[in-house]
Amino acid sequence: MNRFLILTALIAAPVTAQQGAFADPSAIDAEVAAFTGAPIGTPGGARHPVDRRLRLAECPQPLALAWHGRGADMVRVECPSGAGWRVFVPVNRGSTTAPAAAVQAEPQVVVERGQVMTVIVEGRGFAVSQQGEALEDGAIGQWIRIRPEGNREVIRAQVRNPQRAVIPLG
Repeated sequence: MNRFLILTALIAAPVTAQQGAFADPSAIDAEVAAFTGAPIGTPGGARHPVDRRLRLAECPQPLALAWHGRGADMVRVECPSGAGWRVFVPVNRGSTTAPAAAVQAEPQVVVERGQVMTVIVEGRGFAVSQQGEALEDGAIGQWIRIRPEGNREVIRAQVRNPQRAVIPLG
């Protein structure tokens, strides 16, 4: 186990002891798959499932996910509660694409690189929006990289229409 995972486990241990419940690693895997838009082991998806040996405290709030690393090659997953935890999930390079036989026609590009658009984070009973710059072209339903206004970190969001991209939570 690397130092980071040990440190994460040590930080999470006191909280876990108080609550007595652990976060479900398969639920974390599902959140990462929804965030990346690709299943585990596929291009654009997590390289491997979250380590089942980790004993992370159950999170009372929705998990916060964001791209991490210079090339956005990891997903940072964290529990935003007071004494929360944070893990980093490595992601396979590449993007998800349909097999050539399944492609009927090229998807129509509705978002162009450099375009300013609204990015919306949607959850159960809430929505938060912010402006951002598209870093790549995209069609409706595709996940594209976007740089939020005033932020250097790159996120990925699903194109819903020519002016709007969404990050669904739960």
